[in-house]
Amino acid sequence: MKPSIAITMGDMSGIGPEVVAKAVSSRKVTAICRPVIVGDRGVLEATAKKLEVKLPRALEFVELSALKASDVVAGRPKKVAAEVMVRSIETAVEMVITGKASAMVTAPINKSSARLAGFKFPGHTEFIAHLVGKAKNKKYSSVKYTPVMMLGGSSLKVVLVTIHEAIKKVPSLITEEAVLYTIKTADRAFKDYFGFKRPRIAVCGLNPHAGEGGLFGTEDNRIILPAVKRAKRARIDVTGPLPPDTVFYQAVRESAYDVVVVMYHDQGLIPLKLLHFEDGVNTTLGLPIIRTSPDHGTAYEIAGKGIANPKSMIAAITQATLMAKKR
Repeated sequence: MKPSIAITMGDMSGIGPEVVAKAVSSRKVTAICRPVIVGDRGVLEATAKKLEVKLPRALEFVELSALKASDVVAGRPKKVAAEVMVRSIETAVEMVITGKASAMVTAPINKSSARLAGFKFPGHTEFIAHLVGKAKNKKYSSVKYTPVMMLGGSSLKVVLVTIHEAIKKVPSLITEEAVLYTIKTADRAFKDYFGFKRPRIAVCGLNPHAGEGGLFGTEDNRIILPAVKRAKRARIDVTGPLPPDTVFYQAVRESAYDVVVVMYHDQGLIPLKLLHFEDGVNTTLGLPIIRTSPDHGTAYEIAGKGIANPKSMIAAITQATLMAKKR
């Protein structure tokens, strides 16, 4: 039986409806899973008609609204559509928790747009972790979850110790426990979902040249190295801290590592997007549910023009499906 995948439409003022319509019309998607659209049927059907793509006849919907055409304007978020956007995330999480869906895939949201609906979280990842933690199902709500963000494609996968944080705050957030937790979470996920018996994990230093023996900062030897040593004692195949300016070459060109643990957002996403701008996938680790997302934003500047590339959304649905089958 094909896994059921709950797919949110994201910010409907952006390219979310377009990439969703294109993705679920693809044989690559319908051949492996049963997509269930969470959002507004009218918006998706209107989008598909404009794009001249044919939605699957048996495509399922969990409809949360009946928005008017004036409620969704390309590049111009409105409160009523933002409210549906937030409710769609809440609904998709509930579907996975209750077993109505095997996994969820989220189209991109815009944080400023989400705030029109009272959204108070740094991003999707943190909001989903909050929703899982307060679920009515005691199996989930009895645990405090710390989500870990992984982004990747076929050539490179990176896992982040910190996510959406100002650069000036990052050093204070790099703790031995945070680094160790991220390493362990990556190791477990690669074993559980990606078929690795012993994944090879590289850990980036925080500072240039991984601190150069303390010359460029003490965090690498004082914080990151002890975390790596503890992970090694737990029989994890991990190396580091390694200089950030060479580790990605080693991971990609030399195939020396399966995943790179990075200390902050841009340290990992710059090389990742250089290689996988069109087909990168954002995967949330550290939660009891499966959630993936395309690795791009709402792209207001091209919304409504019919030129958005669905490769990342197709890749996100594919990865969620494969992970669900592994589980």
